[in-house]
Amino acid sequence: MAPMGDNVVVSNVNLEKLLSMKGGQGEASYANNSQAQALHARSMLHLLEEAIDSVHLSSPEVPFVVVDLGCSCGSNTIYIVDVIIKHMVKRYESSGYEPPEFSAFFSDLPSNDFNTLFQLLPPLANNGGSSMEECLASNGHRSYFAAGVPGSFYRRLFPARSIDVFHSAFSLHWLSQMPESVLDRRSTAYNKGRVFIHGASDSSANAYKKQFQTDLAKFLRARSIEMKRGGSMFLVCLGRTSVDPTDQGGAGLLFGTHFQDAWDDLVQEGLISAEKRDNFNIPVYAPSLQDFKEVVEADSSFTINKLEVFKGGSPLVVSRPDDASEVGRALANSCRTVSGVLVDAHIGDKLSEELFLRVESRGTSHAKELLEQLQFFHIVASLSFA
Repeated sequence: MAPMGDNVVVSNVNLEKLLSMKGGQGEASYANNSQAQALHARSMLHLLEEAIDSVHLSSPEVPFVVVDLGCSCGSNTIYIVDVIIKHMVKRYESSGYEPPEFSAFFSDLPSNDFNTLFQLLPPLANNGGSSMEECLASNGHRSYFAAGVPGSFYRRLFPARSIDVFHSAFSLHWLSQMPESVLDRRSTAYNKGRVFIHGASDSSANAYKKQFQTDLAKFLRARSIEMKRGGSMFLVCLGRTSVDPTDQGGAGLLFGTHFQDAWDDLVQEGLISAEKRDNFNIPVYAPSLQDFKEVVEADSSFTINKLEVFKGGSPLVVSRPDDASEVGRALANSCRTVSGVLVDAHIGDKLSEELFLRVESRGTSHAKELLEQLQFFHIVASLSFA
């Protein structure tokens, strides 16, 4: 992404155009920093398979359509789509039906690095006139037609009644926009001195909560039109176990401690103004089960088949836990993978580099407690039509 000037405030209009995980294949890229997400996703596969066991098997003449919303640009999305399709093929075969053709849509914001994702896609099995069985049997190849769909999942993305399975993992905690009151100095919700709501005032946290619930309601409304009647939706997002929204759990430790302190370092060293820091907030909200449930129940289109908090583990994947510098680097890369694009746009590439070096050094000096305390919890929801 082209570097932007040093005094750009990332407005809400730009968030949708800008927000993405770090693209490419570099050290801080999502493609190389999504191992934790992969481990967390694999630990929940039994819940995913359980969710799609309820999907209605439609006629083999009609393609079966799977969507991954917030697919990003690593191999996790391809793995998950594979799991879903293989599971559905088994279901068709064990019911004595011929499997239909499969189609998969990979969807994310237009700023997502779709090029990297498309290069990771295995080639389509050569089914020139051959059967779906031969196509599915050819290892190292994909057994489905693939397409990318750019756009925000808080709006309609697909034709009505066209999708059998919606999957979304580790994306719904991203807000569609920063609540304006959090960035408004005249507001009681102004998040002064902070770049995240962990440990912030109740009014700042409630502004985030309200935005999350508004967004989730829009998400559900769009899916309720797009999903087929016998379809199923499996959603995973960051969650928290505390009822207090100012305690953001793992997300709070990731963005509200050493990352926060690194911003304060830049202010104290005179590299940026306090106002510059206060104009930056991470647009993430880790909901409680109650926050999530209220929205699903108010929407009333969906039945909750499962809604629980699942312990996901640490976002830091390190090969030598006793090497403090590796832990510090893993923390900086974790923060940079998810927030680097926004930070670069807000303070420019050079200062962004300085910020993440400070995150790394702070992480290195707190390596032991980071490994012990930094745990993510996820909300897992399986929904079908009421």
